[in-house]
Amino acid sequence: MKVLVTGGAGFIGSDFVRLAARKGWKVIVVDKLTYAGDMERLKPIQDRIDFYNVDILDKLELKKIFEKQRPQTVLHFAAETNIDKSVIEPSIFMETNIIGTIYLLELANEFKVEKFINITSYEEYGEIKEGERDEDCPLNPRSPYAVSKASSDMLGQVYWRALKLPVVTVRLCSIYGPWQNPERLIPMTILKALRNEQIPIYGTGDIIREWLYLCDCVRAILLLLEKGKVGEVYNVGSGERFTVIEIVKRILKMLDKPESLIKFVPDRPGHEKRFAINSEKIKNTTGWAPTTKFELGLRATVEWNLSNRTWLFKKLFYYEDLWSRLYKEE
Repeated sequence: MKVLVTGGAGFIGSDFVRLAARKGWKVIVVDKLTYAGDMERLKPIQDRIDFYNVDILDKLELKKIFEKQRPQTVLHFAAETNIDKSVIEPSIFMETNIIGTIYLLELANEFKVEKFINITSYEEYGEIKEGERDEDCPLNPRSPYAVSKASSDMLGQVYWRALKLPVVTVRLCSIYGPWQNPERLIPMTILKALRNEQIPIYGTGDIIREWLYLCDCVRAILLLLEKGKVGEVYNVGSGERFTVIEIVKRILKMLDKPESLIKFVPDRPGHEKRFAINSEKIKNTTGWAPTTKFELGLRATVEWNLSNRTWLFKKLFYYEDLWSRLYKEE
């Protein structure tokens, strides 16, 4: 198997790259190496991959990679992903997540790839007040990030319907685990708790998300690469849903830190209160099911960050500026 992975130095993409390299596949990684990408994630298998420090918005350089490597499959992880940042800097998200996807779809079609795995998000469904959303439910994105991912999602489906490009669309729930940047709730909470800093929580912390451990997520993507039906959309979730405040309190307890570190800040306008998806389709298609319960996955994530706090603290310089803009007093 010869696979091209965009965003392969990112949180989820790098875990897939490590897995593919261990399987003996030929892996080509394309990553711009912004704050989200980090070559440390790939260090154990760096000599077994071909790495290109290229922006997916650079179509000419992308084409050179396709011409040289002729990948059989493409896994498209590369994206701007910080939902809160998308509210204050939306144009970056539209460029990378939409135009970048178009360029990749065009090249995948030109070079006749056998399968294109398009990684998107359950944020596209919008707020789900009750019940669950399956793959046939309409999309109702409510943030610039979600709009950009819904556009990427639909573009892939259009290329399948119009040009028969073999696209498989994957809508992920909230993923957590080792090597995650502190733009996300769990590593941010760990980082701030270790530094005895206040942990900003929007509103009352009653926002509900569905959480899936990283290794279960990557195993699902691998199975969809092998068994997923082209032209289809697959939700990938755990069914385990928790509020933000529950998770923060669990982490503080694991770290033996006081709940007085929690600081409630004004909620983001239009903040969706609840997400929940139905993942029966992937289970029926591939036999996949998550194996890591949230309590165990969260403990493993906390322990990994404790053992790798130098890496975690290294990310601080970028996020301090972002946090000051996001969580300012009103």
